[in-house]
Amino acid sequence: MKLKALFISATVATTLSLSFMASHNSYAAEFIPEPELGVTLEDFLSAAIEFSPTLKMAEESLNIGSSRKKQASGRLLPQVTARGSRSDNRRTDATDLVQTFDGERYSVQLTQVLFNWQAFTARSQASFIENQLEAEYYGALANLLTVVAENYFNVLQAQDALDSIASELEAVNNQLDQIQNLYDRQLVQITDLYQVQASVAAVEAEQLRLETDLALNQEALYSVSGMTAGDLLGMRDNAIVPPLQNSINYWVNQAKQNNHQIEAQEYAVQAANKRISERKGAYMPQVNFVAQVQQTNLGFDNRFIDQNDISYLAIDVTIPLYAGGSNRAAVSEAASQHRMAQSELQIVELEATQRVRSSYLQVAAAENFIAAARKLLESATLSSTAMQQGFNLGAVTSVDVLNALRDQFRAQRDLQTARYDHVKFLVLLKREAGLLSAEDMVEVSSWLESPN
Repeated sequence: MKLKALFISATVATTLSLSFMASHNSYAAEFIPEPELGVTLEDFLSAAIEFSPTLKMAEESLNIGSSRKKQASGRLLPQVTARGSRSDNRRTDATDLVQTFDGERYSVQLTQVLFNWQAFTARSQASFIENQLEAEYYGALANLLTVVAENYFNVLQAQDALDSIASELEAVNNQLDQIQNLYDRQLVQITDLYQVQASVAAVEAEQLRLETDLALNQEALYSVSGMTAGDLLGMRDNAIVPPLQNSINYWVNQAKQNNHQIEAQEYAVQAANKRISERKGAYMPQVNFVAQVQQTNLGFDNRFIDQNDISYLAIDVTIPLYAGGSNRAAVSEAASQHRMAQSELQIVELEATQRVRSSYLQVAAAENFIAAARKLLESATLSSTAMQQGFNLGAVTSVDVLNALRDQFRAQRDLQTARYDHVKFLVLLKREAGLLSAEDMVEVSSWLESPN
């Protein structure tokens, strides 16, 4: 189980790197980023797997779980011990006769558990805990991939919004130049000029806000990957994101079967159940097989005797009779822990179901909103063009032109946001359903292209 979990990180990184080389060879040949800069989604995903302290902690927790399982299994294997002692002895008897001699005692003992219910159930419990930690590791890895992808697309979204506001500022400045020219010829009122100047100031303020958003998103991407954002690949205009498949109940059922948090908590419940059995094992006898070989020249009270070689085989049986009520209290504690684990499983299932339903609805809404946003952008673009022509003919005011420009670029940014949200919600849905894989991230990266 451990090898499978530790192999997944290398598999993800290798799959992402190989797929990028196969699908972006032409781009790589044109531009090779600086080592400290990241460009592709694969760059940041691979870097995050190596960088993430959270993933490293999950990996070490899995190592601890594996070691504890080996410890529990080792207690059931033969235990061999060797002892040796050498002593300087002085003995005085009733007649004041003094006897001095060197005493030696050497022994080798083998002990094999034949029946120890606590040790048996402890091994089973350690196995469930290892499986729990492995599921948590997979969950941490899936969460890391999702967070990196989300931050990557947040940077793209902020960059596109900044490009859009720059185009809007250029358009509004052109309108300002036109109004200034008309005002210089006393063809428009001073209020029209003030209105356009106010619009320019508003767009410039929005541009400063978007520049801050871009910087914050770049820092967020750096914090999860340890890599600085370079000229990131942008979303293809013709990228085809697969439509949402199956019903919401299908995705909920997938989450119940595959969600890593649910899987981990199910193992926790099984481990807690084994803990009850382990505590009850304190009432049961323990049976061990013992074999020993001993060589000594010491007898009772370290009396000197001729050297003897002693060997024996034995069955050691220990039967617990009374422990002051501690065993009953331990069983009660384990039963309460088991009920708590069951309640935690219910909470995890409810939260996972809620997140899956929310993600599903967000994906479906994003698909519908993209179609509506495209139509709105087309309409706003036509309206802006018409308003500019109408202004040139004197049919509309400069305020109408400014409002049309604002609506056009706002619709453009809304469409960009909807496209990025669609991808982020789709990745989130697959993560919550426990279906997110390296191949999914490769598919997402195929929707990107060089900005050049």
